[in-house]
Amino acid sequence: MNVGVAIFGLALLVLIHEAGHFFVARAVGMRPRRFYVGFPPAVAKVARNGIEYGVGAIPLGGYVKIPGMHRPAPSDVDSYFARALALAPELSAPVERLKRTLATADYDGAIPDLEALAAAVRASSEPGVQVAAEKGLRELDDALSADAYWRQQTWRKVAVIFAGPAANVLAALALLVVLFMIGVPTGADRFVEQVIPGSPAARAGLRPGDEIIGVDGRAVDAGEIPGLIRASRGKPVGLLVLRGPNPLRLAPTRARLDDGAYRLGFALAARYDSYNPAKSVWLAVSDTGRVTRAIAVALYDVVSGRDRKAVSTPVGVVQGSSQALEIGFRYYLQVLALISLSLALLNLLPLLPLDGGHIFFSLLEAIRGRAIGRGAYERASVIGIAFVLFLFAVGLSNDISRIRGG
Repeated sequence: MNVGVAIFGLALLVLIHEAGHFFVARAVGMRPRRFYVGFPPAVAKVARNGIEYGVGAIPLGGYVKIPGMHRPAPSDVDSYFARALALAPELSAPVERLKRTLATADYDGAIPDLEALAAAVRASSEPGVQVAAEKGLRELDDALSADAYWRQQTWRKVAVIFAGPAANVLAALALLVVLFMIGVPTGADRFVEQVIPGSPAARAGLRPGDEIIGVDGRAVDAGEIPGLIRASRGKPVGLLVLRGPNPLRLAPTRARLDDGAYRLGFALAARYDSYNPAKSVWLAVSDTGRVTRAIAVALYDVVSGRDRKAVSTPVGVVQGSSQALEIGFRYYLQVLALISLSLALLNLLPLLPLDGGHIFFSLLEAIRGRAIGRGAYERASVIGIAFVLFLFAVGLSNDISRIRGG
């Protein structure tokens, strides 16, 4: 159950990110072509005012299709119509004409060439040609349209792309404001709030209401208890508790490995501090600034090789969220806010295909006063994808290590 809620939370943050792109694109006159809850293929869809709204079969976040993210190039024509040409060689003339026009960067002149190609496809009697060419005609029509992304003023492009990370920042702030208003965890008491049935703690005789005052003969504060249990690494752990006025020593029991950590299977009662709305907003903003700096330092440590243990993949994110939810809903909100902020900052790195890369190239084109070649975009994307894959590999290694208890 907790894992399912954790996955839903992560998917919701991705959906919020995509919704930011979608609504700002509409606001600045850049009509998106699709907005899906989940990823295609579609389970259900409906068209309204030229936008296809749907529910995707892959229930992970959302998907927004903004037209014409890049200027169309002759290579696009080759990839889109290779199969159609194999079925109907007579299409080669309009295809080559369209490629020549695009090669000269005469994008307005390419519109009638595309229309001529579409007419030739419709006139073809070869079976399967229209299906094979359908996607290419649609994609190029979007790329040459007046509301294509690449045709827009710089401020419009930056606004649409920045809206995704901004939505995640706002989501993080909202979560933190709610958390501070309902009560932020400030620590734990030594009193046991919950004992999981069938757990080592239950078998040892631990009960809700017991106050843990010692672990393995050592007097402890509440904050020391989880660390000492994890450090046992499966060796027998003895608890000393107060049950009523009298101390009671429980039989030593072995902690079990659960989600990468050794646990006895109980939860301590937490202490909470709550604040009024104005104070909650201020604390949320302060926390966001502090966490932003910490994430920036962590990214630098990853790149420099100083410390890569903090990197995680969705596997680790779900695991951490699930563990937080197991402790309490307030902790889960705290972790969810951190994840939302991390998504925003990672996406703002100036690397393609991340949002920050699109913003960087849009600003660079504005400074240069002319377009950057498609080849430069593709080379930058290779570097960006390599970096993302590097982070994924490091994160997956960390997640595997945590799951194994290493």
